Amino acid sequence: MSTHQKDLSYFRLRLQELLNNSFPEKANDKKFIEQRSSWAANAYEGAFSSGNRIEQCNEIADHILFEGLYFSRFDTVFQVVCNEFDTIMADEELRLFALKMFPVCEPVFARYELTDDFAYETEFDLLYTELTGTMAIWIQENGLQ
Repeated sequence: MSTHQKDLSYFRLRLQELLNNSFPEKANDKKFIEQRSSWAANAYEGAFSSGNRIEQCNEIADHILFEGLYFSRFDTVFQVVCNEFDTIMADEELRLFALKMFPVCEPVFARYELTDDFAYETEFDLLYTELTGTMAIWIQENGLQ
């Protein structure tokens, strides 16, 4: 196996792990995963060939691999579920419930301009409150199912 193929596998696995955990809506997008992984592997090789230190090569590749993937809508929904509704369901049900609530919360996210650093902006608190209310209403109308 060539070095490029090893790098590509490494980046593909890292990206797939992030998508599985934090971006379930992208986890099955094979084209996205292949393209990003390839770009990151090429960037790493190019940076290394140019004489950059390993740490710099990793930073360059990570920037490409994870661009636009620093703020996770799913992680935000999961955070709300864990913080606000953890007393009404078992711990092992929290993630499954967050996955169920994710599409329900999409219209709330659509009202915000989400950037990679949105979690550090003042509007995040308003988003959090709206998500909590949306889920509370859904639970009231549908139960936990």
